[in-house]
Amino acid sequence: MITALQLIGGFVLLVFGANYLVRGAVSIARQLNVSPMIIGMTIVAWGTTAPELVVSLQAAFEGYPGIAVGNVVGSNICNILLILGAAAVIYPIAVQPKALYRDASMVMGSALLFTALALSGWIERWQGVLMVLALFTFSGYAFMQERKKGKANDPGDLPEELADEFKDPPQPTWLAVLSVIGGLVSVVVGARLLVAAAVDIARIFGVGEEVIGLTIVAVGTSLPEFATAVVAALKRHSDVAVGNIMGANIYNLLAIMGLVSAVTPVAIPAQILVFDLWVMIGVTALLFAFLLLRGGASRPVGVLFLVLFTAYTALQYYGVDKVLS
Repeated sequence: MITALQLIGGFVLLVFGANYLVRGAVSIARQLNVSPMIIGMTIVAWGTTAPELVVSLQAAFEGYPGIAVGNVVGSNICNILLILGAAAVIYPIAVQPKALYRDASMVMGSALLFTALALSGWIERWQGVLMVLALFTFSGYAFMQERKKGKANDPGDLPEELADEFKDPPQPTWLAVLSVIGGLVSVVVGARLLVAAAVDIARIFGVGEEVIGLTIVAVGTSLPEFATAVVAALKRHSDVAVGNIMGANIYNLLAIMGLVSAVTPVAIPAQILVFDLWVMIGVTALLFAFLLLRGGASRPVGVLFLVLFTAYTALQYYGVDKVLS
């Protein structure tokens, strides 16, 4: 019972903490006359990945690399198979392939880069710094491209609930600062509760910590992306979910694992090295096969993704080693 309460409490604190952190930071940035596009590419992007970042940092410091790495790799798999699968079932995804080439290339490139660095069994500090530099380089390039298109002052690319904030005056400074501080505290406390609960669950079920990281923790820290995708699909804007998920997957690998490993070298668990990394690359390639070659994902494709996610999760608890042996 205590473990279940820790797990639920950790998730709740992570989600609400990240939300208040982002809103407070956006309000402060508006008072400093920062453009909506910069806010979207920095504050919103980093703030919405705060749950994954703090959870992975906490797990790495406590000596649980299975949770630290599994959280990130599992989140990327979950984002594609579960979240985009659900979005496509609610309303078919239709996109313009040409508009996705830049970001799709970066999503696949970051997955391949991380996998290549992980093959040694460790992500060292210098490799973490390299991933962060790669993210900053891409972000600068994307900013210049969007600026040429005249989108620097357009809040339309932000999540709808944040774009609406640009219609009203920003929060008072004291309230915005309080939101940022409260959000940070909530995320940190939530991460501590979640990691402790994850370790307990792994012991109760007799599975590796990486299994819990790849499934329960990964799904839980992806709840903000899930909520955004469902709302977008219900409003028949499933293509918006695609953009959010691509951004999240890039940040998960380059920002989160980059920062975590820059702070402390991270060991890559054997199962993730020989199986889950390749699943991540495979489902990423499958997604872009539909988006870039067919211009979207129909409801049957969404169902396929959900079935694949269910099978992947079941396989984790059945035992990947039993299948590979």
